[in-house]
Amino acid sequence: MPRGTTWLDERVGLAKLGKAGLRKVFPDHWSFLLGEVALYAFVVLLITGIFLTIWFRPSMAEIEYAGTYELMRGRHVSEAFASTLDISFDVRGGLLVRQIHHWAALLFVAAVTAHMLRVFFTGAFRKPREVNWLIGVGLMATSLIAGFSGYSLPDDLLSGTGLRFVDGLIRSIPVIGTWAEFFVFGGQFPGELLISRLYMVHILLVPAIILGLISAHLALVVYHKHTQFPGPGRTEGNVVGYPLFPVYMAKAGGFFFIVFGALILMGATLSINQVWLYGPYNPAQVTAGSQPDWYMGWLEGALRLIPPGWESHWGGTTWTWAVFLPGVGLMGLLFTVLALWPFVEAKLTGDTSEHHLLDRPRNAPTRTALGVAGMACYGMFWINGANDIIATQFNVSLNAVTVAIRVLVFVAPVIAFIVTRRICLSLQRADRERVLHGSESGILVRDPEGGYAEAHAPISQEEAFALTQHKQYEPLEASETEDEQGVRRRDPNAVSGFTARMSRWFVGDDVRKPTAAEIEEAHHHDASDDDKPRQLV
Repeated sequence: MPRGTTWLDERVGLAKLGKAGLRKVFPDHWSFLLGEVALYAFVVLLITGIFLTIWFRPSMAEIEYAGTYELMRGRHVSEAFASTLDISFDVRGGLLVRQIHHWAALLFVAAVTAHMLRVFFTGAFRKPREVNWLIGVGLMATSLIAGFSGYSLPDDLLSGTGLRFVDGLIRSIPVIGTWAEFFVFGGQFPGELLISRLYMVHILLVPAIILGLISAHLALVVYHKHTQFPGPGRTEGNVVGYPLFPVYMAKAGGFFFIVFGALILMGATLSINQVWLYGPYNPAQVTAGSQPDWYMGWLEGALRLIPPGWESHWGGTTWTWAVFLPGVGLMGLLFTVLALWPFVEAKLTGDTSEHHLLDRPRNAPTRTALGVAGMACYGMFWINGANDIIATQFNVSLNAVTVAIRVLVFVAPVIAFIVTRRICLSLQRADRERVLHGSESGILVRDPEGGYAEAHAPISQEEAFALTQHKQYEPLEASETEDEQGVRRRDPNAVSGFTARMSRWFVGDDVRKPTAAEIEEAHHHDASDDDKPRQLV
């Protein structure tokens, strides 16, 4: 061991820590890369953000632009907008770095969202990972703040239109809205301090929070061990995969450069956020056909969906429901539901055991259907955020598009829930049939009576294990008790009638997986038939 390494080992136990950490085993599955994409995109954001910080001037003070972009020369613009143009046209490599930074921000939010969906649909949020799920929800919310604050810094007309949108949301907050607006903007919109404040939020506060959340997330992943999909040799008490060093480190390092290279390619070939086409922000103007970045489009769509003029006047105050409910209320509802879901599901299933093996989505049909229904609802809001673009591009009525989506935002999630749940239950039945009677061989035989049948081949024990290892839940039964006067006793462990009904709805229709006796009987029956082909119905 080199002398310097020995010195560190004698003082901090470097060898022991390194041996435990470098031999850490991680399972190998493509879906686990979604979290890595988010991590690597954040690293790219830090690298490119440091470069942009050197040249950007976060000031709303007006100056006369004298840069190389002639169409803006001589116009009065803010220092923030002028420095953005300077980065784009005068700093060597500045435009490329700007565009890499913007694409990395979009990829970061997209990867966090996809990672959260993977965790949800596979049940990776269950005990003991509820805290890590809450960290993920916080990370998702913080990523939206990071993206929006950075998007607003150039002080162009498009980002200023987005800030006007946020100003309306803040003012719609009952009772404190006006005071909150003056606090955030330093006076009436747009004020003179917002860009410098957003700058501090974007380069200091939000990155520090995200770094802390990512560190806590990774620490809990190491502490709880990594989840894994069911398969041969995989149990709730082990992890099957590759060690961190050298296999996983080599793969992870190579994947980082793939992500970085893809972002460089996107930044070099796909132009984005061309602020010089929009011009500096002017409160009296609005960019025609303006659209926010995709992760804020659903809020814009929800706001456009609500009929205007829905407000109340109480005690000298105005409660603007048409803005508050689809904006602040909907966003609060989304993150509240996400944060509470692990505890709600545990309540409905009565499951208090630890889970380190993941679910296949089909084995949790109601959860999967609810997730797809939520995605359908989100999609309707997101589409309505571009209702004006849809109307102009397809030459249809804007009102017709809005009315249609007002209906679909309620109908589409219901259809998505029913269809997804039926598909999952059908797949469960197919798995049960496969375990009991084997796989289809594809060989059709015609018997003397003219009927056709297909021979079935038995599946391997490893596949049978993977298809039957998931935990089977029984609906909870109500266990509330009453005293002599008929008053319900408050027992924290009792199951209420409402909880029992919801549990029956959540797991009551799940297809029962075959028992060992049923499998033995099916195999005995198949053997007694001398492996005859099964009749096609």
